Amino acid sequence: MDVLETSKLLDEELYSRQLYVLGLPAMQRLQGAKVLLSGLQGLGAEVAKNLVLMGVGSLTLHDPHPTCWSDLAAQFFLSEQDLGKSRAEASQERVAKLNGAVQVCVHTGDITEDLLLDFQVVVLTASDLEEQLKVGTLCHKHGVCFLVADTRGLVGQLFCDFGENFTVEDPTEAEPLTAAIQHISQGSPGILTLREKDDTQDFHDVDLVTFSGIEGMIELNGCAPRPIRMQEDGTLEIGDTTAFSCYLRGGLVTEVKRPKTVSHKPLDAALLQPCVVTREVHRAHSLHQAFRALHTFQHLSGRPPKPWDPVDADKVVDLARALKPLRRTDGMPLEEPLDEALVRTVALSSAGGLSPMAALVGAVAAQEVLKAVSRKFMPLDQWLYLDALDCLPEDGEPLPKPEDCSPRGCRYDGQIAVFGAGFQEKLSCQHYLLVGAGAIGCELLKGFSLMGLGAASSGGVTVADMDHVERSNLSRQFLFRLQDVGRPKAEVAAEAAHRLNSDVQVVPLTSPLDPTTEHIYGDDFFSRVDGVVAALDSFQARHYVSTRCIHYLKPLLEAGTQGTLGSASVFIPHVTEAYEGPTLDSEDAPYPVCTVRYFPTTVEHTLQWARDAFEGLFRLSAETINCHQRAPTPPVDTDGPQLLTLLQVVLGVLRQRPQTWQDCVVWAFGQWQLCFHYGIKQLLRLFPPDKVLKDGARFWSAPKLCPQPLKFDANQDMHLLYVLAAANLYAQMHGLPGSQDKPALREMLKLLPLTGPQHLASAELGPEQVQELREALQVWSEGPALQPLRFEKDDDSNFHMDFVEAAASLRAQNYGIPPANHAQSKRIVGQIIPAIATTTAAVAGLVGLELYKVVGPPRPCSAFRHSYLHLAENYVSRRIPSAPAVQTFHRLKWTCWDRLKVPAGRPERTLKSLLDHLQEQYGLRVKMLLQGNARLYSVKWSPEKQAQRLPLRVTELVQQVTGQVPKPGQRVLVLELSCEGETDDTTFPPLHYEL
Repeated sequence: MDVLETSKLLDEELYSRQLYVLGLPAMQRLQGAKVLLSGLQGLGAEVAKNLVLMGVGSLTLHDPHPTCWSDLAAQFFLSEQDLGKSRAEASQERVAKLNGAVQVCVHTGDITEDLLLDFQVVVLTASDLEEQLKVGTLCHKHGVCFLVADTRGLVGQLFCDFGENFTVEDPTEAEPLTAAIQHISQGSPGILTLREKDDTQDFHDVDLVTFSGIEGMIELNGCAPRPIRMQEDGTLEIGDTTAFSCYLRGGLVTEVKRPKTVSHKPLDAALLQPCVVTREVHRAHSLHQAFRALHTFQHLSGRPPKPWDPVDADKVVDLARALKPLRRTDGMPLEEPLDEALVRTVALSSAGGLSPMAALVGAVAAQEVLKAVSRKFMPLDQWLYLDALDCLPEDGEPLPKPEDCSPRGCRYDGQIAVFGAGFQEKLSCQHYLLVGAGAIGCELLKGFSLMGLGAASSGGVTVADMDHVERSNLSRQFLFRLQDVGRPKAEVAAEAAHRLNSDVQVVPLTSPLDPTTEHIYGDDFFSRVDGVVAALDSFQARHYVSTRCIHYLKPLLEAGTQGTLGSASVFIPHVTEAYEGPTLDSEDAPYPVCTVRYFPTTVEHTLQWARDAFEGLFRLSAETINCHQRAPTPPVDTDGPQLLTLLQVVLGVLRQRPQTWQDCVVWAFGQWQLCFHYGIKQLLRLFPPDKVLKDGARFWSAPKLCPQPLKFDANQDMHLLYVLAAANLYAQMHGLPGSQDKPALREMLKLLPLTGPQHLASAELGPEQVQELREALQVWSEGPALQPLRFEKDDDSNFHMDFVEAAASLRAQNYGIPPANHAQSKRIVGQIIPAIATTTAAVAGLVGLELYKVVGPPRPCSAFRHSYLHLAENYVSRRIPSAPAVQTFHRLKWTCWDRLKVPAGRPERTLKSLLDHLQEQYGLRVKMLLQGNARLYSVKWSPEKQAQRLPLRVTELVQQVTGQVPKPGQRVLVLELSCEGETDDTTFPPLHYEL
């Protein structure tokens, strides 16, 4: 069944971005899976939320323990009204409301062997070691995938046992590698040379490949997967090709993904021979022993260690020291010493439950459940420890006191147990700006509510987002519901956050944060803000927010995701580097026009060509003709190449406006012939397949692919789809009724001549064609206005994506490029970012961890972390950010966070006074002074012009040059300057002229 048709059964609109991550087979397995989740504290709530949002088939909750105050710091399904109630029963209804398609029920009895047989995956959170061993043994025995997830303060633990022979059907997130072939030799083995050297390394770890589009050695096309071996020179051995035909040209080699089998030990064996996923193996082993010792302490004492109690911490260290030593996988004992200081720190802070840690570990755990049921992506092997102890005070700084961390009988007890009541009070007085209330933004706002950020009367959170809720948002975050679709995201998110924690003050703003709204987000606004958190999906928006944070010297926390990739970064004034990201001109950079038009080599090129064709045929041509029609004197040159080219394509084989559906079909069929047959023949007449350049090189050699014309066949789906879509779009443009009747269209096409508009295939217009087009323009201008079509990727009933997909597929056939399917085409053309709830939740948790540091006392750069994760490949990295780069000029030193401050004075200083002050105070002889693009002063001006400007007050000068006066509440004018002696790479700090 077609991907699009099947995905409709899965509610394509709801899961659209998730489908791009998982693919259809994995999504279908997920929706048929049954999962048992035991433990509904904060961590368990995160696992449940992610699984239900992603669309697991059924989820059974198990947790008879009563809700207590410490649960509310991270458990967002519960409230004060649920204190004393069973956590699972109190959570069930709220979990189920996240996704009506998921069956959510509660098991109130014990976890028995018979019960486990009914599930594919069992997850234990907040369970003691005895229960873990009992359930783990039974799951391993019966082939049930088993996970343990736990958090203790700022450390998280995850264990996976998927059995001894677990097959991963699709091990990676990436599409199969594809590369163009330069040459294949006849021999044993045959040697394949790739066209692009950059592709060579990509195939380094590939085992099997297949081939397509080869001319000459056609025996390889569509062959069974063949093993390859990388040579030292970058060529590939592909097996015996001695008996094959001689290779001529072209072709692609494509990786064949194949399943992989993993083998996991049961928990009892893995406890003593832990295989950990980390580069810091020694630290992970010490954390492993710390968790074992905490289990032992609780078993002996009947309680966990008290918050920051040195006596209890010493006991945990003693218990860790007395544990059986860990062994390597070969059975030999590990000789590394226990990091007792680390174990002690874990024990001191272990009593707390934190929302950010629950979000992070819960997201990774849910991703492992997804791997277990979907058999997509490699599972963990087998232990993972996530450690954020860097949130605690630096060495030498005072640690929290036990009395400050004891329970208060409030919703923040789990957080107070780690950071203390004093820190909680400071957190509640903060005022933060959250930019973006999409998937990540909602997860962040949920976390802020649980943490109590801005919960005091002097604090608050402002959430800014101009967009409205869409159904696709519902599968990736927690705050929106079906009834919210169509409402402003900021308003819905603010209301939902208030329901989570009525103390948190959330103010929604629906104005965008950009240069047009600086009267809203201006000096007064930012003077009340302690920090900014950005959850944006474009680099341009991120850059702008960063410039605002640099201007106002506010810390910036930033998060982003793409599929199972995620990042969370922190930028602190004067401490870390500022946000840079990709340069603005690198975003959405177009492909070279010549490549797209004549020499495509990738599916992206063909899709860009198809998208451009849509614009030219159905929007630009109509707009140009309408413009000519409205103007008494045409505003465009009727001999101009742009107008004539547009007329050429919109007329096609017609010389009069279409009157019927058949006229539209005739035009669409003519376009097919022009684009995929005669246009290619014309290109090959100009550049024959055997054309040789002056230096002896073949014209059609790397990286060019030599095209071949297609012959129309109405029985081929893409041939018919192109004509159907193009004819309907042409009809829409002319206000005519269309048709979706494919059989009738096939019959109509049989009656059309197979000849096409050969006279229009020429790139050059002769005098006769020009005159003909001018006459046609005059005739067309006398009729009603045409309807320009605006491309819309999400409405499958309007033929927009059908046209682009079919046009790109046919173009790919011309050049021997593997085409994209509907889902891939929609993602590439629509620039849709693949997304999934687990990555969203994980990066929100990582941001929350950095927020603890930002709100706390000042810290050095070494305390902060830029975090990167790839959940599909079990990769988590947290690195220290760089310090800001220092620039120097004479005696002046500065970073991107610095500025030159000059008070306006009373009375206000003149331009001359300002220039003199800069020279005296900073040693800067100003050559040019700017405000934005307006030049206020230049040494190259004539003496007369300088004499006119120098006596003016600075604000008077700005008003005279720009026509603008300072806005109400504006506190500074930002000026830019260049100075004598500067070099090309000198960027002086901005001049803040303080009003």
